Formats: sequence, C-alpha cells, structure tokens
Amino acid sequence: MRIGLFITCLADALFPDVGRATVRLLERLGHEVVFPVDQTCCGQMHVNTGYQADALPMVRSFGEVFADCDAVVVPSGSCVGSVRHQHAIVARRFGDAALETQVAAAAAKTYELSELLVDVLGLTDVGAYFPHTVTYHPTCHSLRMLRVGEKPLQLLGAVEGLDLRELPDADQCCGFGGTFAIKNAETSAAMLTDKMRHVLDTGAEICTAGDSSCLMHIGGGLSRLRAGTRTVHLAQILASTREDPLIITPTAPAGPSSTVRAVGAVVEERAR
Repeated sequence: MRIGLFITCLADALFPDVGRATVRLLERLGHEVVFPVDQTCCGQMHVNTGYQADALPMVRSFGEVFADCDAVVVPSGSCVGSVRHQHAIVARRFGDAALETQVAAAAAKTYELSELLVDVLGLTDVGAYFPHTVTYHPTCHSLRMLRVGEKPLQLLGAVEGLDLRELPDADQCCGFGGTFAIKNAETSAAMLTDKMRHVLDTGAEICTAGDSSCLMHIGGGLSRLRAGTRTVHLAQILASTREDPLIITPTAPAGPSSTVRAVGAVVEERAR
C-alpha cells in the first residue's frame, strides 16, 4: 500500500522522531511511505479560532498533495479530526462544490495511526519490543471524535516485554486543548494536575498517547516535578524492536515523597 505521511505542525517543528518512527514502523510492515514536501498545516487552529477563510488554502492543499496515495496516516487524532470534520465545514461555508468532493475523498482515506494499523491493515501485533511499564492516555479527539476505542490498547497489549498499567480516570482531558491551555491557563493547570496524579498512581515509567500535543503538556508537567516518568508517542513504542530498540534514558526522579509533596502543593494552591 502507498501511504502518505501527514506529519502535523507540532511533530514537524518539535517532535520529528514521531514521524520517523511512523515511517520505520510502516516500512517494516512492508508498505511504501511517501512524504509530500508541499504539505502544510491541516488548518485546525485557524478554524478553532474563527479564521476559516485563512484555513481554506490549507484544506485545498491537503486533498491535492495526498491525491495519489492509497491512504494517509497521521500520528495525531486531533489533526485527523480536523481533516474528517472541519475540512467539510470549511468547503461548504465557502460554497466550493469541487472542494467538497475533494475533501470527502481525502477524509475517507485519512487515518490516525492505530486506526490504520487495526482497521485497515488488520494488525494488532506489529512485532514491537518495548520492555517498560507503560500507561496509556486516550486523547480527547481520538476518544470522542474519532472513537478509536480499544485499538491503541490492543496494539500496546501485543508489544513484547511491555507491562501495560491501567490509567485511573483515563477519559479525563489532560487540560491542553490547543488554545484552551492559553486562554484558560488556570483551569488547564488544574486539569493537568489531576492527570499527572493519575499517571503517577500507576507507577509506570512511560505515559504514552497518540497525540504529541497532549504528551507535550503532560510531559512538561512531569518534568517540572522531576517525577521520573516520561512521555513517549505510541508510534515510537510500536516502531521499537529487539533489533532496533527505542532507548529510554533513565531520568533521576525526585523520589516518591518529593513527588507527592509537589503534586500536593499544586492541589493546595488550586483550593485557595
């Protein structure tokens, strides 16, 4: 299968290893992965903030650059949600019938990584090896908009050596939400505090998810606590093998008591 990789703005700018891992994984599974260099932003942040006219060229570009691909894979539930739902809204609003047709065709073949692996390729065991304790955070767009359900957990459950820990209140938002974290910083920080507490309760070394944005938010909070728990994208775990393992450099935790005090201090501050 000829699969186009839509890298997303965040991965392109800050987390390129996520894109590389996606390519390694799919090529290992025997597929051709192409990376159209003319790709741009999906336009989600423009639509979310009311600049739909500015998103129009990006919506049109997406369909054009991936036209010759059998499928498009995106290591982000958030951006897939934009392609499937917002692109059609933008095309209809500006009365472009040809664009509506193009958008529908592109949306029908665009998948979040776990969707592509499980629903399209029919795989749950991708031959991965990752000997670490891991907990999984289901991001809001993947959970509520795409409804990927248990697919990421099925993939993680088949990884050799991986000890999967259930995340308490997993369906609760981490508090990022793009511009939400900026416009509602205090609420976002409170939600992050709850999410970090649940992650730490699992005792896992790694918190994983399908969106770099949420992992950036959670990982930033955990690093400030020096909790010793780090974040790794789902694609990186699934790309890791015995022959080419993802090396996790140990971090120096602050210690259980220090971590508890740090989280507790944030909780107390919220209550004031």
